[in-house]
Amino acid sequence: MSAGIKKSPSNGSENILTCEDQQAKINEVRKLIGTVPDKLSTYCSDASISRHLRARNWNVKKATKMLKDTLKWRSEYKPEEIRWEEVAREADTGKIYRSNYMDKHGRPVLVMRPSCQNSKSTKGQIRYLVYCMENAILNLPPDQEQMVWLIDFQGFNLSHISVKVTRETAHVLQDHYPERLGLAILYNPPKFFEPFYTLVKPFLEPKTYNKVKFVYPEDLNTKKIMEDLFDIEKLEAAFGGNDTAGFDITKYAERMKEDEKKMPTIWTTGNPPLAASQPVPTSAALSLDSVKLDSNSDASDNGKTGSSVSHGIEPEIVSDHNMAVAPSTTNATDGVDRV
Repeated sequence: MSAGIKKSPSNGSENILTCEDQQAKINEVRKLIGTVPDKLSTYCSDASISRHLRARNWNVKKATKMLKDTLKWRSEYKPEEIRWEEVAREADTGKIYRSNYMDKHGRPVLVMRPSCQNSKSTKGQIRYLVYCMENAILNLPPDQEQMVWLIDFQGFNLSHISVKVTRETAHVLQDHYPERLGLAILYNPPKFFEPFYTLVKPFLEPKTYNKVKFVYPEDLNTKKIMEDLFDIEKLEAAFGGNDTAGFDITKYAERMKEDEKKMPTIWTTGNPPLAASQPVPTSAALSLDSVKLDSNSDASDNGKTGSSVSHGIEPEIVSDHNMAVAPSTTNATDGVDRV
């Protein structure tokens, strides 16, 4: 069966492919990528290639270029080698952290508090964000690819806004973490935040900002929304839950150090969330210079491309204020996948 086209009011035209067609495109991307160093082979699994294809509406050339760029970025930035001691200072105030609970769909939850920003270093903020993304991905259950962001706007003001950090955040998350965001909840943002969203929206792709929802405590639907997504007993009080413990940097540091002990398994057995299928055979003797693209692929990527239907669960949040907003803007101050 050939691909069909579905029109979506939020995402534009989306390719609907059979499983056979999807696998054929995955195989085509793998062939174009070629052989990569062993340490990067995890990111060439069927699941990883599929996320890149969905992020580029199943366009093989664009997905190949996106994946090639990500492999180059990972080889240079080495996100999997970031350790707690390097980012502990950025984490001190609890501006971003992985919660000790998941949502009802089994997705890890990253809590973000822009008002707790404690750094003016764009480099430091982005590096800590990448650390948090890698940690959330490390803790994905085998049947889940995506995560949830819970953004608490308590105490947020204009001084916490940084367009520069937001732009860099959008670049890293959209280009190097495709299809990792399932849902982002902006909890009680102030009215002045909406104009900022309008300002940064051009940095984002439709699939990204359509996954982000405004939620207000005074909205009658809010309680049901949170109950549908989370176990209220485990949910933090700041989001309407019953957990009043709060963030403890000492306990969190212990959790992160324990997680870091899992990191070597990524290179010995493959990362379960990524290696949903057989990895492509690789050779460490070859470098990324061997990864070749068709000479026309760059030219075809000059513009943004619409995103495909997400394979993750994306519950809709109904609110009078329900509008799309850049997830990274919520972390404009704390350095917060194509998400």
